[in-house]
Amino acid sequence: MQEPGLDRHEWETELESLEPELRDSPAEALPELADLVRRMLDERGFDLDDPLVREGDEREIVSEYESAREVADRLERGEDVGPGDVGSAINGLRALYDHLISERSAP
Repeated sequence: MQEPGLDRHEWETELESLEPELRDSPAEALPELADLVRRMLDERGFDLDDPLVREGDEREIVSEYESAREVADRLERGEDVGPGDVGSAINGLRALYDHLISERSAP
């Protein structure tokens, strides 16, 4: 079992390392940010593969993540994605990151 707060420190460190790339090459950094938020969601007890979670109280969180993940997946497949879509996905993932850091404790 991991020490309390250690996951938060790791996430903050990982986001800090992504910041320059998010600023300079957001389309390239988006998939990594989506991966980070996915790990955070998993560790905070979200089962994104469970249809009930998608329909439950946390559906806004799941929906925001899935929307951003879709943009990241399109980028990874080499599809053309507009900068507005990339920016919106990054902003959504940052909001989820902030929510998970500040309001959601480990299960």
